[in-house]
Amino acid sequence: MNFKIVHETTYLFSDKVFLEPHHLRFRPKKTPFINLTHFSIHLTPEAAGHKVIEDEEHNIVDFCWFEKLTSHLTLTVESHLQTSDYNPFDFIIYPDSFSRTPFIYSDSQYQILYAYLQKVALTPDLINYAEKILNNVHYNTIEFVTHLTSQIHNDFIVEYRENGPPLTPDATFDIKKGSCRDLSWMQISMLRHYGIASRFVSGYFYFETERPIYELHAWVEVFIPGIGWLGFDPSHGILTGNTHFSVASGATPENTMPVSGGLRGSATSTLSTTLIIERS
Repeated sequence: MNFKIVHETTYLFSDKVFLEPHHLRFRPKKTPFINLTHFSIHLTPEAAGHKVIEDEEHNIVDFCWFEKLTSHLTLTVESHLQTSDYNPFDFIIYPDSFSRTPFIYSDSQYQILYAYLQKVALTPDLINYAEKILNNVHYNTIEFVTHLTSQIHNDFIVEYRENGPPLTPDATFDIKKGSCRDLSWMQISMLRHYGIASRFVSGYFYFETERPIYELHAWVEVFIPGIGWLGFDPSHGILTGNTHFSVASGATPENTMPVSGGLRGSATSTLSTTLIIERS
């Protein structure tokens, strides 16, 4: 399948400002089953400098800097993707000791995965929620992550919230609803509680619908030896496939922000976005 993604982001400022250097994360990642055949990014005002870099977590970032005052910033990104068939269950876990949770990474794995294992404090209710699922699947690792993903989908209401960081895991659990990033961060925190390396992923998700309204999406990836990084989408209760297009992944959601950068000035700003995903 072939896909075309057009993503436009506009910031309007109440007065002219000077833009500090910006990190832009809109470039879909290549995988063994997703090929990026075209990518373009257009900025208004035009950047004085533009360099494509690889950040600390191996995301490809468009790093831009500016020279003039401006009352707006518009980013128009176009990506063309070609996908092939993908079976997320085509794997074996090796060594087999990782088939049951809890498990222990090797010393070298732990050093590399350290950032993806950092825990946050969780309430007993949230721990009990995960513990019940782990007990029901008899500590099977894949069944635990899969059932946790589907259970979150069944028990929580997905809502859209354009701006702001994810809620704390406990806050999301208490209100039983959240954005895709809220649910993903809650699941990551539960998985890390059991020593499963997990990271936050930002990207695009294509699905068939009569009236498509697409938004930047978030999901979870876990690292299991023999498999590598495997994606789970708690908003939809599924493993990720070849219509989940990862743009950035990080140990924390802050490291996956599509636009990050400061400005000089006292203006207020408004944000508007449009996202079109077409299959051909």
